[in-house]
Amino acid sequence: MSNVAKTPETEASAAERATEYVTFSIAGQMFGIHVLQVQDVLGQMKTTRVPLAPPEIAGSLNLRGRIVTAIDVRLRLGLPPIDNGNSSMAIVVEHDHELYSLLVDQVGEVLALQPDGFERNPPTLDPRFRDYSDGIYRLDKQLLVVLSVERLLDYGRVAA
Repeated sequence: MSNVAKTPETEASAAERATEYVTFSIAGQMFGIHVLQVQDVLGQMKTTRVPLAPPEIAGSLNLRGRIVTAIDVRLRLGLPPIDNGNSSMAIVVEHDHELYSLLVDQVGEVLALQPDGFERNPPTLDPRFRDYSDGIYRLDKQLLVVLSVERLLDYGRVAA
């Protein structure tokens, strides 16, 4: 417990240090990516399959005149595909001047989290997530895995 009383200045300072994450869930696990990497959040959109593409490339779509590559994050993380009856949502991110649509089960809220709550990947983190995770936050009743967009979209890993 700190003996420092909360003042408007200390609360404002804490808010300035907070990092915001767009949260989403896949197979019941909560993930987050830095809010500044997110361009858009979309509902289910029609994608066109790309011949000979790896399975995690769900296809491409047209977003306001730009061609966007859709990545099935479930498959990318080594999880089973989503049931066909369930719809997915998409988080659009920009990486190396290209747009990508990350297909996820459900998009949550934007959380502002303090840096002192951030932890490096624990050894008990699911190995499927470890390669793509920058670290974690332990929230009240769940674990937030912070994903690295760069590693998630690394073509060497996608083609493997």
